[in-house]
Amino acid sequence: MGEPLYPSLYQINTRVWLTELSRILGRRATLDDIPDTELDRIPAMGFDWVWFLSVWRTGTAGQRVSRENQEWRREFAQTLPDLSEEDIAGSGFAITGYTVHPALGGDAALARLRERLRARGLRLMLDFVPNHTALDHPWVEDLPEYYVAGTELDLARERGTTRGSSGQRATCCWLMAGTPTSRAGRIRCSSTTATRPRGRR
Repeated sequence: MGEPLYPSLYQINTRVWLTELSRILGRRATLDDIPDTELDRIPAMGFDWVWFLSVWRTGTAGQRVSRENQEWRREFAQTLPDLSEEDIAGSGFAITGYTVHPALGGDAALARLRERLRARGLRLMLDFVPNHTALDHPWVEDLPEYYVAGTELDLARERGTTRGSSGQRATCCWLMAGTPTSRAGRIRCSSTTATRPRGRR
């Protein structure tokens, strides 16, 4: 059987799904714990691809931003009346490296999941935005030239500007998955965007 003319994609919010599974299991669930019955349902519904959203390693900086933003906390509490600190994991796009988060089982667990999907005729899709990093990504401190630097005037003029702990300025995304990540230049971003400087390969 050939490739489908119009393949269908099934998106899974990985961390939310595993959090719910953790409550059922009574322990922290990883990608290895996803039941076969759940994977069997996906092709049975007619899907060809599965997008496991936000599996990459994240750090504490993005989580701290999400937990300290009072406006976001109010929105979170409206959605989850029993909201706890554990529920606020931070943006899955504020990554510190393109390796699978250890809490999800690491790279080996993802490789096993991919084989399980393949056995069902499913293809795996992962989000990959190589210049979108967390505030505590090593590049922010070690390779600040990867980021678009600005002056104090730029900081005052531009929305979504932030700094690494070294004082270097970097342009931060204004929108991330439809959610404002910065307000009028204040340091409220949960991620930042890197660009390769000219002449560097």
